[in-house]
Amino acid sequence: MRLRNHVMKALVVAGALMMTACSGGGNSSTQAASGNGGSSGEQTFNLKLSHGLAEDHAVHIQLTEWVEQVKEKSGGTINIQIVPNAQLGSEADNISSIQAGALDLAKVSASTLGNFNNAWNALSVPYVFNDKDHYYNVMDGEIADELYNITEGDGFIGLTWLDSGSRSFYTAKTPIRVPADLKGLKIRTMDSQMAIDMMNALGGSATVMSYSEIYTGMQQGVVDGAENNITALRDHSDVAQYYCYDEHTRIPDIVVISTKVWNQMSDNQKSIMKETAAAATEAYKTRWAEFEEEVRTAAEANNVTFVEDVDTAAFQEACQSIYDNLKSSDPDVYAIVEKIQAAGK
Repeated sequence: MRLRNHVMKALVVAGALMMTACSGGGNSSTQAASGNGGSSGEQTFNLKLSHGLAEDHAVHIQLTEWVEQVKEKSGGTINIQIVPNAQLGSEADNISSIQAGALDLAKVSASTLGNFNNAWNALSVPYVFNDKDHYYNVMDGEIADELYNITEGDGFIGLTWLDSGSRSFYTAKTPIRVPADLKGLKIRTMDSQMAIDMMNALGGSATVMSYSEIYTGMQQGVVDGAENNITALRDHSDVAQYYCYDEHTRIPDIVVISTKVWNQMSDNQKSIMKETAAAATEAYKTRWAEFEEEVRTAAEANNVTFVEDVDTAAFQEACQSIYDNLKSSDPDVYAIVEKIQAAGK
């Protein structure tokens, strides 16, 4: 039912984009495919890239630099317009829009992709990564490349990834040091079955809501806390008293592109897209680290307490049931999990 709703929303977006095009507005990927080639003889593409963050967010800044590089290196044959602030819907809506031919690219969480192809759920399993180095090695290596292409039949492929740090719990009143501290607490999670299963395993109560609802939800006591990377405190430090470093997941953001558009590009254009995307990923590692430090400094000034004496082993043990269930219920995803863990040994 959830995916059917996303598809319906995608068709609405498609109609809106077609109306815009008829009135002389921007181009969709279908229109781009009929464009004349540039001086190189290559086809010219005028594409749209959607994401849900503000223009001053590090993601938007990095993507802006990336599309400028793409335009320059392609000699103007690949032009990408960024549409921020979730103007074209949620991340799931964006993927559905790509599948419907109404959007060309999007930056989405790997957890969102798990709703469209189970293989991506492997990256959302709690404690699948040992640490940041393990995480980087996997995402810069063959395992990530395999995942990028596994969704080709679903209408999109991955181009690259962007660091989104580790996710931990932050709360309005209660410091979280062991799983038992979550008992009785309502914690906002993403619309992801893996995130919900994790909360059940840890003893908390998962409450699915959009990111934009977290502030009011914590302020009014609808939820007791949330789980996200530290940069969420840029928006929520007024209502969060504790940020607790249990670091249960490291879920990357993924830049995806329509398979239809990708297959229409020349080999040279594909190389430009891949090479500039990889360079953007590398540059973003530093930008992300600086962003995290900036947010932490501001949150400390706003009296948020950072809890670092967390019993990580206890959280890992509590999440073992997720691995046991995955092994029997989805052996294909469990096989990817095993590959990821083997890469960290």
